[in-house]
Amino acid sequence: MLYRIAGAVLLAVSLSVPRVAAAQLLMQRDVSLRMALTIAETALAACGVNTSVAVVDRAGRLRVFLQGDGAAPHNLELARRKAYTARTFRRTTAEWAARTEPPNDGQRMLADVIPLRGGVPIQVDSETIGGVGLSGAPMGGEQEEACARAGIAKVADQLR
Repeated sequence: MLYRIAGAVLLAVSLSVPRVAAAQLLMQRDVSLRMALTIAETALAACGVNTSVAVVDRAGRLRVFLQGDGAAPHNLELARRKAYTARTFRRTTAEWAARTEPPNDGQRMLADVIPLRGGVPIQVDSETIGGVGLSGAPMGGEQEEACARAGIAKVADQLR
């Protein structure tokens, strides 16, 4: 009799406790070293020796950085922050800068983001897996964005 009562209590408790979803493995696409290097080399070739290129992965970590022979020292930080901003907000840095103009500029206070043109997200379908940022191109942000897109286009067949 005691076992029946204990069994009934155990059954009642198990039915009243919400079920936790079974653990599952997450499968995430990311920027490989080879992909990042191809993007960076292509972008640098398109924009010239005064340019620096940064590629970040899906977590926003620097994956590859290339500095042209004539690039200024500050280009490293600008390129990295542009890549990070494009990855984090899943849009070009030009689009993000336009959306965060005053009075909607609170996001600009976040660490490592920058409202300058020259950053482009790396996307597979609707998933953002990284970002590319350039700094130092002779014609500025518009050219930097075009060079970033050229780098991404070089690996487009891998992004499908």
